[in-house]
Amino acid sequence: MITSAHIDDIRTQVRAWRTKGETVAFVPTMGNLHQGHITLVKEAASKCDHVVASIFVNPMQFGQNEDLDAYPRTLAADSEALTAAGAELLFTPTPAVMYPKGLEQQTYVEVPGISDVLCGASRPGHFRGVATIVCKLFNIVQPDVALFGNKDYQQLLVIKTMVEDLSLPIEIIGVDTIREDSGLAMSSRNGYLTAAEKAAAPALKQAIDAMAAGIKQGESFEQVTEQAKASLIAAGFTPDYLEIRHAHTLEQAQNQHQALVILAAAYIGKARLIDNLRFDR
Repeated sequence: MITSAHIDDIRTQVRAWRTKGETVAFVPTMGNLHQGHITLVKEAASKCDHVVASIFVNPMQFGQNEDLDAYPRTLAADSEALTAAGAELLFTPTPAVMYPKGLEQQTYVEVPGISDVLCGASRPGHFRGVATIVCKLFNIVQPDVALFGNKDYQQLLVIKTMVEDLSLPIEIIGVDTIREDSGLAMSSRNGYLTAAEKAAAPALKQAIDAMAAGIKQGESFEQVTEQAKASLIAAGFTPDYLEIRHAHTLEQAQNQHQALVILAAAYIGKARLIDNLRFDR
């Protein structure tokens, strides 16, 4: 696998592939990779001739009180895992490469509406940072296909909306959430959990599953939500949000909607965990 922190190196290699008529898939990450990321890379390898990955801990998407400095950097292990999964080119830029004028002077991309709710409300500016860095990475790599995990459901919709609105010629593919045997969604932030917290953490997925089952049985949105919040609190979580939304627009779910998604974010110990379930009534 070729690794470079320089934009020109990435463009040169991708151009060489394209000259031969070969296709390129892209998996952007912040590193500290787990099996969910590796699944994205393997899926990418099945879609295109070549796979490009990136590792960049993006300061623009972190809030003032969030864990930018504490975010784990595990480049050596990540590189080994990416190589084994089939990635051929790894982009590892520094903030100076991506934001040479600094964050305050950086042109940004903002996706209105869908960025302002749920995680966007809890983490102001987060999705501006996500949309900006993904747009920059897309312009550098210029892939045919880019893959993202469905665990970050709102992020996936933000990116799909940006690609559509800016007429970017890239197919965005969401890949199913990879879970531990307990049902806990794999996440880099699971590393913050103590043994006791990790044992309790599957309650998040269980609460979401119970909500979906209740809705399908005719229970009201309010009833299933209150029951789920109570179960999370009993398990040691502090809920941030637990909501039922239209699966395509993220507007508040109405009784006539058939395509639904339940989205949850909750704190346990030092970790803020998210999960979701997309289903049809």
